[in-house]
Amino acid sequence: MFSRIQSDIQCILDRDPAARSSWEVMTCYPGLHALILHRLAHRLWGWGFHWLGRFISHLSRWFTGIEIHPAAVIGERVFFDHAMGVVVGETAVIGDGCTVYQGVTLGGTSLYKGAKRHPTLGRDVVIGAGAKVLGGFTVGDGAKVGSNAVVTKPVPAGATAVGNPARIIEAQEDARREEAASKMGFSAYGVTQNDDPLSQAMRGLIDNASLQEEKIALLWQTLQKLAEQSNQSDCMPKDAPVHQNFEADKLNQILGK
Repeated sequence: MFSRIQSDIQCILDRDPAARSSWEVMTCYPGLHALILHRLAHRLWGWGFHWLGRFISHLSRWFTGIEIHPAAVIGERVFFDHAMGVVVGETAVIGDGCTVYQGVTLGGTSLYKGAKRHPTLGRDVVIGAGAKVLGGFTVGDGAKVGSNAVVTKPVPAGATAVGNPARIIEAQEDARREEAASKMGFSAYGVTQNDDPLSQAMRGLIDNASLQEEKIALLWQTLQKLAEQSNQSDCMPKDAPVHQNFEADKLNQILGK
């Protein structure tokens, strides 16, 4: 028990830059207090003392602002950061190493007793502030759910879910877009990651610009090889764009800024 509490304290020290000492974490972090009380309530629930388990979870909610049903399963090194207003349902499962921010709901969409109504979070999942994950599906290992997202379907491992309703962004596609955006002098995380028209247009421009620049670079490389083979390399312009070369002002000119 004490070794597990030490592990919980250490994970908070590792993940929260504001945490300055173990004593501070132990006395001033409601997320840690909620975990300790939940483990007691969960054990009582497993022993059949359902009312007592619910009563302890009710006291925990009153003291910490975090509501965790005593039947919920929570792994090791879980960090409830700030966590005021967090709700974790009866059949929810939170895997090892997860981070849950304030205002998160791990809720259910079914009224059938005994059914798997609440989500299962894999290992090292991050749930952003205000997000709602609703239903008996799985959020894969290493996945991220953006702030205020409303997720009602499974999230693959390593993917990101953003928006309302949530859109699933595969890690590989998101990384490619971010790499293209950084070459243009800005990051796509600087725009709102939701379903508004400006965000969609921005992502479309980034994808289109990346594809066009790649095709132009390949075309010039092919022409340069043909010119070299025919001993006419002097005819090729010296500044041929044989590599992708984004200009920082290009996207602003397209947007009319």
